[in-house]
Amino acid sequence: MNTTNDASSDIFLPHMPDVARCEQALRELNQMWRLIESSAKMNCPTEARLLLPAMVATRTGFAHLEQALVANLVQEKVRHVLAKLGTQARYAIDILVRNLFERTADVGFLATDADLCRFVAGLDAAGGAENDAMDAARRRLASYRDKYTVYDEIVLLDLDGRVLVQADTATPLGRSADPLLRQTLDTDGYVETFRATDLRPGKPRALVYSHRMLHPETGEPAGVLCLCFNFEQEMDAIFAAYRDPSHRANMLLLDAHNRVISSADPLWIPAGVQVPTNPDGQPRLLMFGGREYLVRTFGSEGYQGYPGPAGWKGQLMIPVDLAFRDTGAGSATLAGVDPQLMQGLLSHAEAFSPQLHELMSSVTRTTRTIERIVWNGKVTSAASDATQANGSHSGGVNKLNTVLDQITETGERSDALFSRSIQDLYQTVLTSSISEAELTSQLLVDMLDRNLYERANDCRWWALSAQLRRGLAQPSVEQTQAIADVLAYINSLYTVYARLFVYDRAGRIIASTGDQDAVGGHVDADTLTRVCALRGELDHYAQPFAPSALYGGAPTFIYHAAIRHPEQGATVVGGIGIVFDAGPELRNMLRSGVAGRANMQACFVTPSGRVLAGTADGCRPGDQLELDAGLLAQAMARAGNEAGGVARIMQHDGQYVIAACTRAGGYREFRAGDGVEEPVLAVLLQSFGPVREGLRQAQPAVRIERRSDTGPDFAIFYAGRTLMALRAAQIQEAVPFAKVQKAAGNNPARLGMLDVPLAGGKKHFVWVFDLALLATGKPGVATESSQVMLVHLGESTIGLMVDDLHSVHQFDAADMTGSPLGSDDSAMAPRLIKANQGNLLIQEIDIERLFARLRT
Repeated sequence: MNTTNDASSDIFLPHMPDVARCEQALRELNQMWRLIESSAKMNCPTEARLLLPAMVATRTGFAHLEQALVANLVQEKVRHVLAKLGTQARYAIDILVRNLFERTADVGFLATDADLCRFVAGLDAAGGAENDAMDAARRRLASYRDKYTVYDEIVLLDLDGRVLVQADTATPLGRSADPLLRQTLDTDGYVETFRATDLRPGKPRALVYSHRMLHPETGEPAGVLCLCFNFEQEMDAIFAAYRDPSHRANMLLLDAHNRVISSADPLWIPAGVQVPTNPDGQPRLLMFGGREYLVRTFGSEGYQGYPGPAGWKGQLMIPVDLAFRDTGAGSATLAGVDPQLMQGLLSHAEAFSPQLHELMSSVTRTTRTIERIVWNGKVTSAASDATQANGSHSGGVNKLNTVLDQITETGERSDALFSRSIQDLYQTVLTSSISEAELTSQLLVDMLDRNLYERANDCRWWALSAQLRRGLAQPSVEQTQAIADVLAYINSLYTVYARLFVYDRAGRIIASTGDQDAVGGHVDADTLTRVCALRGELDHYAQPFAPSALYGGAPTFIYHAAIRHPEQGATVVGGIGIVFDAGPELRNMLRSGVAGRANMQACFVTPSGRVLAGTADGCRPGDQLELDAGLLAQAMARAGNEAGGVARIMQHDGQYVIAACTRAGGYREFRAGDGVEEPVLAVLLQSFGPVREGLRQAQPAVRIERRSDTGPDFAIFYAGRTLMALRAAQIQEAVPFAKVQKAAGNNPARLGMLDVPLAGGKKHFVWVFDLALLATGKPGVATESSQVMLVHLGESTIGLMVDDLHSVHQFDAADMTGSPLGSDDSAMAPRLIKANQGNLLIQEIDIERLFARLRT
């Protein structure tokens, strides 16, 4: 283990009591291994001489595994915390920037509103009608604010900064001397300002989007429009949606100088203070206010060419002493997973967690080594005991058996502790994936709802356009062209639309952006009926997501609002339809959610599983997502984002996956009422590898009861997944099958060769055979557990591959019985051992018949 990991463990381990307890238990086991080794050297040095080198190697191996396990536990827990903090920070800044992008389009369009431009230019104040014009302008601003509820103030000013009208009458303004006015008048586009301003007296800061307004007749600047974004309310909503629900971490918005703009908990970290950042996500502790924190920082990559306010960043900070407290998140999901399903998923551990897989493999190899040491030791003691005429063990052999029993007990404790710790590691890895999938699915529906919220606002506001209302109320060629010009200008600002179109009371489309084939066509009768039945200007109609000729036959959302007569407000003279560019826009949302995440795909679906959009080629609009319907139903039962999403480990499309699903719960007043918007869910699928059929189950543990101390010793093992036995005196030792060198040949039972060390450093090669094939006729399967037993008859020695080793026990003549299959002279197991009072039968391999078979 490198020094960097050592240092990392030293820093974080004191804050992880569960890992510290594990480390202490591992050290105690290491001490126990030293005591066993010392005991063997002192009490039975002759009998244990062949085992001591393996014992030393095993103890050393466990010491390295101890260090690697603790380091991996620490690193994985730190990675999990940083990953979750980073996901929250990135999503928070991305959501904010996408919201502010819409504001840049809003101010550009509203600054060209014909009625407001006439008012600012003073064209409606002639003949003593100044108060009426002001009231009309104020009502128009109030109407806009009622639809776009993200603004807490809208102000119109003249060239000298005099306030002409404002939406918020509770804070009356007379004049502004803010420099942003001159900057706006000199700019051909929007100006974004965030600081204290006299436009919002009493507030320490305001986020203002301003745009100059032009005289309708001369085209010269006539005034300035200021949209004041309700910044605090928006940040509170983001904090509520994406902050750690346990409140152990604080979510912050930072400026370019790393000063806090907004804080989810200002009593903890107030606005205005400078904080340390961690944009590269390194596992290090950062000090703030006398306390050490884990920190994750993300800036925005921008949206639709809009970069966001310069230098703004999202950040999560969690005190290290709180970071690793188990909140139980994800444990319920893992607890309910079918063991077979979990085994299949973990069979791909090498792909999704290589270090963890290697650690698990090392523990398995070491455990097998211990079992082999004990088994070989028992075989050795049996051989020594065979020299005793009375069949009782010598003193040295008894002491060796005591040492071997200690090795067995300590090995079982070591294996249990390592296995439990590795399971904790796996749970941390999978819990991290589950948390990320759930949070990402929540982000996606939040992003969708915020986007569609703007679409619902747009159609309702544009339906109030004076040009559109006059053009439909008093149709003419000139008026129709004016409508077309207005639509073209809007579409140039709002690039998320594929088409904007206006239709008359009969449903005939009179103007449209994009190709002009739509002009002269009609909206369908059901849509026209619903639009004409809308009760007021705050209502809209959303067509269900479906293919449309207005979108080239592809499926999309189309939002409609009624256009009313300019003088007779209750009379509907037509409607406006806005066609969302669903193909690229929905894919953009989905891809932004899964960007940089390997083997993760996302899609938007209806409650029935019909796909609206997806990131995978096999998940196209209109397809049916073949997913467990229970997952979608469970997500639909949740009350939107407040309840979060649901997640499950499952099989999908031939893969082991983590599936997370969240229902779109609405944004502000959007989706506040049932029946207006179509329900939508976001589904995240993270794949871990293909489903593996017929996974080999672990060999069931079979205990053999000790019956007596008389009779010969038998070495017990598994071959062909069946318990078999050989007399221990006929066995030299067992070695890992991995040492076998494959050799070509015509004999299917001959697997290869094994070199056996002899005295003087020489080597003797022996053939290795498949015992399962010889004894049962069915070939054995080589695995990491497979062993080779070196057996001898006279001067001949061969190797036999077996599935695994079991134990060494004594049985006397009363425990033996003939096998019903043993009447045939070719049968390899003519006798059975009756163990556990006859409840367990073990096939005894006849060594002479075995060698005879191999000679033929």
